[in-house]
Amino acid sequence: MAWLAVRTDDQRHYLSTDEIGEFRFRGERFPLMDRQRGIRKPAQLQAALSIRTTFRPDGAERPYEDALRPDGLISYKWRGTDPDHPENRGLRRAYEQQLPLIWFYGVGVGTYQAVFPVFIVAEDRALHEFVLSPIEGVLPQAGDTLQEEVLRRYVAREAKHRLHQPIFRGMVLRAYGERCSVCELRHAVLLDAAHIVPDSDRAGIAAVRNGLSLCKIHHAAYDTGILGIRPDYTLAIREEVLREVDGPMLRHGLQDMHGQRLRVLPRRRSEKPDPDLLEMQWDRFLAS
Repeated sequence: MAWLAVRTDDQRHYLSTDEIGEFRFRGERFPLMDRQRGIRKPAQLQAALSIRTTFRPDGAERPYEDALRPDGLISYKWRGTDPDHPENRGLRRAYEQQLPLIWFYGVGVGTYQAVFPVFIVAEDRALHEFVLSPIEGVLPQAGDTLQEEVLRRYVAREAKHRLHQPIFRGMVLRAYGERCSVCELRHAVLLDAAHIVPDSDRAGIAAVRNGLSLCKIHHAAYDTGILGIRPDYTLAIREEVLREVDGPMLRHGLQDMHGQRLRVLPRRRSEKPDPDLLEMQWDRFLAS
């Protein structure tokens, strides 16, 4: 995991299958991910090391449309339905010993976002699945006291944030070719995966169609209502900002963008910005 932290800049970048395969342990190749199966249980270890979720090119994002629980944690299915399958036993040992796992989430064909560490905090044998959390040993439950309820909500929110952010960033930046959709800036360290509709909103689904790759300047301008984007991808700058006189960043970075269209869009139609979500945020821009 320390090696992955360096290679991904603390989970800010996704990796190709070949890049993941570069890991060596004591000078020998040691696969961190199973390319054929979802669960990696090395023969040298007593417990599982990693799990994998494959990329869905049809636009059906995982896990936030299928496996996100109401408490913000993730359900991960067994291998088959046999509880004694060696891979299921490997995950169960990780659960019993509270060992950290690596979750490789497919954000593109042959590309994965590594999310780590994650821990198994429960097993549901009736549903043939394990429950994952980025917080060790924590399974939020509804409490009787105000303090317990506040703690439960905090844990659920923190778990969702830790699981959501690196995956969402990886999906969006990969779809936009690691370029700002407004100005085409290519420096990944200066790019953010911005939500069209805020994640706190019920409509703010964690999918590429609710995302834009924006440099930090245009992300801040979009979130604060200085920059608006119409459903037809036309850009608008707030009227009073257009009248301001300032340095070259205001002139070239914002004012000159007024009336232009987004310069970078995903190639896949299923990953292009959702026009309904753009319209929701455009209405808020006009109202501000």
